[in-house]
Amino acid sequence: MKKRHVYQSIALDEFGIAHYTKEENQTWSYLLHRQKGLIQERASREFIKGVELLNFSDRIPQDGEITEILNQHTGWGVAPVAALIQPDEFFTLLSKKKFPAANFIRIPEEIDYIEEPDVFHELFGHCPLLTNAPYAEFMHQYGKLALLADKKTQMRMFRLFWFTIEFGLIKEDNQYKAYGGGILSSKSEIIYSVESSIPERLPLDPLTALRTPFRIDILQPVYFFIESFEDLFKLIDIKPVELAQLSMSLADFPAKFERKKKKGKNYE
Repeated sequence: MKKRHVYQSIALDEFGIAHYTKEENQTWSYLLHRQKGLIQERASREFIKGVELLNFSDRIPQDGEITEILNQHTGWGVAPVAALIQPDEFFTLLSKKKFPAANFIRIPEEIDYIEEPDVFHELFGHCPLLTNAPYAEFMHQYGKLALLADKKTQMRMFRLFWFTIEFGLIKEDNQYKAYGGGILSSKSEIIYSVESSIPERLPLDPLTALRTPFRIDILQPVYFFIESFEDLFKLIDIKPVELAQLSMSLADFPAKFERKKKKGKNYE
């Protein structure tokens, strides 16, 4: 059996700099140019605008470089983390306007798909929209609210995060466009999410999203769409902590995917 690759973030030097190999920068460059071509007709206007503002180059950017630009627009920054982190740490960073980002990049053998969020997913998939004020403020306020919840409720609140920040769609000029980072950093999902006739696309109803199970390692069978990024900020007014707790007292909707059989927790 092939041994699964375990990713680890790169240690920073005394100046907070990560030193990448030539191969790692080449991987970034390949992903960047491929994805920039795929997003042009499929990503939200605000995301494309954010990509231009961040001015990515053919080398992996340092967290400080991204932070400097984000700070000018919305007061946000990037915080280096080791790898996957617990919900409490995740939401704590969001409450401080810090986006957690591991700095490792996928190996060439996993160029098209990686379960762990790598530096390309984090910086290219998520950071461009942190230049958008309503989107950034939703992230900030959602993080603050989640810290008021217990761990079980935080895990349920991540479902709403999944169907918006990770895999959300927005309608622009009566067409579906992607704004979720999980879509925008994926070769397959960016096309599938907005063009395929297979998945369901539903207007975002928070309680419905909170009762919808998902799986991380497949193309999503259902997407929720918003009409504008102001719709995200309005979610704060519906008391998401209380709504998440309500959703846990109700039955989940039937999963629209097969349960993964191998050992390990692969869906929520």
